[in-house]
Amino acid sequence: MSDDDIRTLSSRVVYENRWMKVREDKTLLRDGSEGLYGFVDKPDFVIIAPIDGDRVHLVQQFRYPIHSRQWEFPQGSVEGGATADPADVARTELEEETGLTAGTVVEVGRLFPLYGTINQCYRIFLATGLSAGTAHREITEQDLVSRWFALSEFEEMIKDGTICDAGTVATFGMLKIKGLV
Repeated sequence: MSDDDIRTLSSRVVYENRWMKVREDKTLLRDGSEGLYGFVDKPDFVIIAPIDGDRVHLVQQFRYPIHSRQWEFPQGSVEGGATADPADVARTELEEETGLTAGTVVEVGRLFPLYGTINQCYRIFLATGLSAGTAHREITEQDLVSRWFALSEFEEMIKDGTICDAGTVATFGMLKIKGLV
């Protein structure tokens, strides 16, 4: 057996669309027993924290799976962009969703949102030196709202549960523990 705790015996796609695949793998455990593992195969994405002094820029959109509008940091991926530079993706997503361009985009870290069920990871970027411009939203982002918040109000929104996007909360935590906000 290999050094992996679980070895893949076979893999098949049970569902697929342009944004994701659902895979089902037959597996072999170290003790020789077989298992079945289902997971979502989805491209990596970026989360951008646009911060200007004591202000933070957020977007709000309707999140269909939970049927609720949510405030969050801008985030996204480039379709078919596995080879795209994540910093370029961050700049593109920031401008697309908010109209903001960043003088500086710095990668802060990398996290996995739910690695028990999805192989996707995200890279966290801090965007500073921001200039206002025109947003160029995709059709699926037509309901998106974008605005500035005081950092203190943003923190309160996390505390009171107004902001419940795990990626946004984790991104802010990463920025805090690294002393970037």
